[in-house]
Amino acid sequence: MSERTGWDRGLVVRADGKGLVGHAGVVLLRRLADRAGLTEALAGAFPQGGSGWRDRAVAFVQLGIAIAVGARSILEAEQLALHHERLTGPRVSDSTTHRTLELLDGDRLAQVARARAKVRRVVWSWLALRPGGFPWLTVAGKRLHNWVIVDMDATIITAASKKQGAAATWKKTFGFHPLAAWCANTGECLAMLLRPGNAGSNTVSDHKRVLADALAQIPGASTAKILVRVDGAGATHGLHEHLTALNTRRRTVKFTTGWTITEADEQAIAKLPEAAWETSLNQDGTVQEGYFVAELSGLSEREGWSEGLRLIVRRVKPSSRHTANLTGFEKKTGWKYSITATNIRKMTRIAGSHQAQWLDALHRHHAVVEDEVRTNKAMGLHNLPLKSYQGNTGWMLAANLAADLDAWLRLLALHDQDGLADAEPDTMRLRIYHQPGRLAHHARRRYLRLDPAWPWTSAFTLAWARITDLTAVT
Repeated sequence: MSERTGWDRGLVVRADGKGLVGHAGVVLLRRLADRAGLTEALAGAFPQGGSGWRDRAVAFVQLGIAIAVGARSILEAEQLALHHERLTGPRVSDSTTHRTLELLDGDRLAQVARARAKVRRVVWSWLALRPGGFPWLTVAGKRLHNWVIVDMDATIITAASKKQGAAATWKKTFGFHPLAAWCANTGECLAMLLRPGNAGSNTVSDHKRVLADALAQIPGASTAKILVRVDGAGATHGLHEHLTALNTRRRTVKFTTGWTITEADEQAIAKLPEAAWETSLNQDGTVQEGYFVAELSGLSEREGWSEGLRLIVRRVKPSSRHTANLTGFEKKTGWKYSITATNIRKMTRIAGSHQAQWLDALHRHHAVVEDEVRTNKAMGLHNLPLKSYQGNTGWMLAANLAADLDAWLRLLALHDQDGLADAEPDTMRLRIYHQPGRLAHHARRRYLRLDPAWPWTSAFTLAWARITDLTAVT
């Protein structure tokens, strides 16, 4: 027998294993949800029943966990719950889960949001106590201590069938166009608004609504230092005025947004002397050769825009993908231009935060939002599986919950584990969530036994110990 094909000699496959558990990582997510008080906090958002009634809060948390480990539909979530019934409690049927999502109307969505905010305060207090403290960002060599960064962006979720609310999108696809806000410090999805596919990218009312929901999720938002970053879709004076109005005597709100270049802006750029251009910065603070930045403020003003708005212009040599979209001015000068609008004159206790080079790097760091969009799509938002708009809104919220639980687990229990602290969902599933185990009983205890030869078993058991050591919320 050839050595190439003889590996299966004497191998017999039978479906008669006992006490086996696949996707054992659900215990970490469920333990964390319960420890943080999430399951209890959500109980107030759902109706309570009597004997034989499946707890709707548990059903919702279980759905979020199932999505985190890879479930793509309510049926898959039910099958996963059936497999883990001996481990995490009685399964929830697909019909019960479906009814739970359909319960999430406007009032209950607000109750769920309040429950999430309550739990987030607990989690952030734990983060402040961990080694290294809360994850403040560092941009271009400068640490943004005490600044909470909110990144806003919209994305397309395609639909393969005609679902309530689905419509043609600006990308000539069919589906939905949700708008969301993420916390760049932690990777949490603070708020998301499901919208039809034909919803606008720069709708001021939608941005204001999502931003208000996001701020309500930030512990101590009324006294915080907050930076809001939006791409070109945020270049509306209505949003700029709203962001400026959010500043109070106790709260500081700064922003950076994209800016649509007009002919007047190009005329202002033409007036800039060559000496005004400075080499831009990489995200590690080093010089980025071949890229240049200048201050355009005072040279290009538009009527009706916020007083004190600063314009930072960036120029790069156009690549082949830019060729078709170059303006006459750009073809003439041989540069591709982009502008960032900001109200930042300086950021408290951050030396050099007024410089155009650093402000350009700060706004370009907004690109990390694409990572969050990708993560959330991998966490259940690649497809909305239900027919009704309200049901899909509930699924979207469960997916947000899944992304938060995944982020909390990495931040609180795996922050010092190589390859796991910033792991993508597929990596977490391969290494942690999909670990197999065997459930054994002895002396009125249950033992989940993992394979010690698996490279990430020690990380799994360490995460369990750290979650157990967290101060339980009652």
